[in-house]
Amino acid sequence: MVERLQSFGEIALSKQVLQSLSEMGFEEPSPIQKEAIPLALEGVDLIGQAQTGTGKTAAFGIPIIEKVNPKFQAVQAIILSPTRELAVQVSEELAKIGKYRHVKILPIYGGQSIDRQIRALRFGSQVVVGTPGRILDHLKRGTLKLQYVKMVVLDEADEMLDMGFVEDIEHILKEVPPEDRQVMLFSATMPLAIRKLAQHYMKDPKSVAVSRDELTVPLIEQVFYETRDKIKVDALCRIIDMEDIGQAIIFCRTKRGVDELVASLEARGYFADALHGDLSQQQRDRVMKRFRDGKIELLVATDVAARGLDIDNVTHVINFDIPQDPESYVHRIGRTGRAGRKGQAITLISSKEYRQLRLIERLIKTRIIRKELPSLADVSERQADNLKEQLIKLLQKDHLATYRPIVSALVEEYDSIDVAAAALQFAVEGAEERTDDNDEEFSFGNTGAAQGMVRMFMNIGRLQQIRPQDIVRWIADESGIPGNIIGMINIYDKFTFVEVPEEYANRVLSCMHQNFIKGRKVNVEPAKAR
Repeated sequence: MVERLQSFGEIALSKQVLQSLSEMGFEEPSPIQKEAIPLALEGVDLIGQAQTGTGKTAAFGIPIIEKVNPKFQAVQAIILSPTRELAVQVSEELAKIGKYRHVKILPIYGGQSIDRQIRALRFGSQVVVGTPGRILDHLKRGTLKLQYVKMVVLDEADEMLDMGFVEDIEHILKEVPPEDRQVMLFSATMPLAIRKLAQHYMKDPKSVAVSRDELTVPLIEQVFYETRDKIKVDALCRIIDMEDIGQAIIFCRTKRGVDELVASLEARGYFADALHGDLSQQQRDRVMKRFRDGKIELLVATDVAARGLDIDNVTHVINFDIPQDPESYVHRIGRTGRAGRKGQAITLISSKEYRQLRLIERLIKTRIIRKELPSLADVSERQADNLKEQLIKLLQKDHLATYRPIVSALVEEYDSIDVAAAALQFAVEGAEERTDDNDEEFSFGNTGAAQGMVRMFMNIGRLQQIRPQDIVRWIADESGIPGNIIGMINIYDKFTFVEVPEEYANRVLSCMHQNFIKGRKVNVEPAKAR
């Protein structure tokens, strides 16, 4: 059964949109969403001053999805973005919000086949997201008609003006019928050129502003681990076993995610409990009392449920799911390191989430340190050390009289070391025979690369004016690995081979495949042996 929000904070929305937001992990509107969505739903012109990462895409995306008519096969809303990457990102988020209303979103931008875009426009879309230059191109060709457009959004307006798009924007705005037109402008800064634009093309705009400057980042250790979704719970358990955790709050994106993780942790023998919006106040109080009393070591929560928690002895905050926006990260990690105590914030990410991690780093102006996921051998070694410490304490107390006769009888027949080892195994694992789990990393096999490297094939080459420095910059920017560790690059007319260290090969493959370089979607796959 799909979990659904009853409402989005105090904002009344359709069931279809609420269902989409619930699946996306939204529980409550961010400050910009809380201010902007009600005004946008009223149809007034809107100026929003907000930076990337404040949730502004949903602030204009939710009203657009609510207001367009999905049965009318014409463009009813247009969103202008400064870059291809942002246009794709906005388009993807709107597609998720409009999933159950069956609203069709079309991104159009330079570098993609214009013929394909023309065919998509003929097929019919309600919302177009694009860069000003390519949208203007379609207007001149007559392949994009704006006579039914009722909503226009200028996203990252200051950046578009810096890139010289002001004339293109004005030309596009003139093509949209002024009657009943709603213009929404979002910008991190408000230079004179933007104020002039608003003056000419907006009617009595309402202003909303959200500042991130007030956020303070606690002085705690911040680290992240990269893992794969299918071993994510096991990775979390290894980290917990390696860390000296007193009590921890673990954050998940959705209520269902919280319940599933608690069940998985309890099945593995951890003392965990859930805290989310479906709990009654009585249930919430009971969970919090158990946590404060130390009967729960791991409190698994959603962002909204954890708001207002003030617990001094939390040693770790763990982001099992990386937060939707950078501000949430700051609020989450502020739950540890209280009252001058030491604290640590741990984030688990997949290879596709490095971009979100870099947004967080830019906000907090701090580098989050990467740590290698502990191996099973590391965990076993730590457990062995803990066992030794416990045994030493028992030997020092010397309360062993009950067990000495049993050991004396056994050492007459067996080696004393084996007897002690068997006793330890019984204490730790019970009487069952031990089985070893296998956690094999994906093997790329022989790709014809140098020792310790993996050779990748890319379907792009000299004919697309690709240079070695383009490949290095692209891989480094998208996957977050240092450019100086990228190996041999061989560029041919229509394809390229590049070698990357084996330890980063999975990440590079996940980040690069079906990504864009110089406006072209590139297929990346492990090369065959020479």
